[in-house]
Amino acid sequence: MTDKATEKLKSSGWTIVDTTGFLHLVGPLWQRIVNTEHEYALVAQDKHHNRRGLVQGGLLMTFADRTCGMTARYVSGRPTLATVQLDTHFVDSGKIGEILMSRPRVVRTTRSLIFVTTEVTAGDRCIVMASGVFKILKNET
Repeated sequence: MTDKATEKLKSSGWTIVDTTGFLHLVGPLWQRIVNTEHEYALVAQDKHHNRRGLVQGGLLMTFADRTCGMTARYVSGRPTLATVQLDTHFVDSGKIGEILMSRPRVVRTTRSLIFVTTEVTAGDRCIVMASGVFKILKNET
């Protein structure tokens, strides 16, 4: 199932995001731009299951946080941001083998904060609704 999902993503113009650390263990994370909008995808693999055999909630929160943060970083043009708050609502269960998608949307930007929202979907089902606040950090020297 995962191989079919991977091939579907590749044939639809998705590319793998270069990640390190924790995200490297979670991924691969996929991205593409459609009509100037950033989209992200993650194939739910067996390593992502909970005790009920469904997608672990922590993975869904990580995916929402990372995709909202990447969008905030892109919009700000700044290399370092930090999640200040992430509100997550679990709407439905994700299943192993499904392609999870996130299409973050910037709600508001100030000099120091960026407010972003997203829905994580599997097909036409909303799995998670999340909104985050991201702090623009000073450049480290």
